Amino acid sequence: MKILVLQDYLRSGGTERQSVLLSRAFASSGHGSHLLTFRPGGVLASTVDGAVTCRALQPFDTGLDWFAPGLMGAVERLRPDIVLCMGRMANCYAGSLQGLMQDRWPHVAVIATMRTGKPLPWLFRRSLRQVRHIVANSREAAQTLIDAHGVAMGKITVIYNSLVFPPVSPGTRNPALREKWGASPATGILLNVAMFRPEKNQRELIEIVGDLPRDANLQLWLAGDGPARAECERLVAQRGWGDIIKFIGYERDPAPLYAAADFAVHASWSESLSNFLIEAQAHGLPSVAYAAQGIAECGLPGETGFVLARGDRAAFRATLTRLLAEPLATRMRRAAAARAFARETFDPARQSASYLELFQRLTAKPPP
Repeated sequence: MKILVLQDYLRSGGTERQSVLLSRAFASSGHGSHLLTFRPGGVLASTVDGAVTCRALQPFDTGLDWFAPGLMGAVERLRPDIVLCMGRMANCYAGSLQGLMQDRWPHVAVIATMRTGKPLPWLFRRSLRQVRHIVANSREAAQTLIDAHGVAMGKITVIYNSLVFPPVSPGTRNPALREKWGASPATGILLNVAMFRPEKNQRELIEIVGDLPRDANLQLWLAGDGPARAECERLVAQRGWGDIIKFIGYERDPAPLYAAADFAVHASWSESLSNFLIEAQAHGLPSVAYAAQGIAECGLPGETGFVLARGDRAAFRATLTRLLAEPLATRMRRAAAARAFARETFDPARQSASYLELFQRLTAKPPP
């Protein structure tokens, strides 16, 4: 098969990482794998495997995520069997792609993806009605498609996100990294890995942790970069919380951070199966997070993943306090359960095989 993955820009977000990972997996399975972006460059551009044909539509970076000059012509020249639309902007074009190509090449299957808990733009919603099929990355996302957008169940396949970063060996710690940020062996490290965007809600985490008792002996590590980081840094400086809130910056491979941390924390209200949380589980980190689309599917509820009502800071603090006080044996049991669950549920080989099975089914018989 000739497979085209469509993405607006290779920034450091979870959807973009999934785009690169899937493109590589399709190529390694012997298929023609093409990754077409609207904007050139991005921090993940250098991670694209040489077996994947990667090109950008914009001759230089205009900074416009929605601008896709020559998209229709590029798709027509490539004549793929599958067009997999990743991210909001790509999905906004999915309906137009289907309408353009379906009459000329009936075998082409344009597939939309539902990977967000944010409100969908009108063009995205229009595409949901027109594309051949939709991949939802959680059961909750699939239900949203049915309840909120009137999509038939038979048009939806649930395929979870894949683990991007290989888990470290169980029991491996990173004392040097903890020491670098002023944490002792007894300090509880709460980790969040995400782009600094308003919807990721790092400010909420800062205020939750900042108001915990000062003798709690913990730190919050915020790994990532983005437009909301400066505001978060100002908040920490104003409140005098610099000793417990640490801005780690963007890490191309956050695996060492997982190895150094104790728990994963997340406060976004607009997620759909957080890549960060499933990676944290695979590294043995129990998680505490606000409820959002797909978040309850990132771990074992009440065992390795604790999902709380949005905005309930008191419950968030109480859960953290309880988990930090648990004996080592209980922590080790939770960590082992988290690793087993994530490595089975979000296995990259299994997820890419599910995509390829779906592609084979969709291309086996052209639509009437």
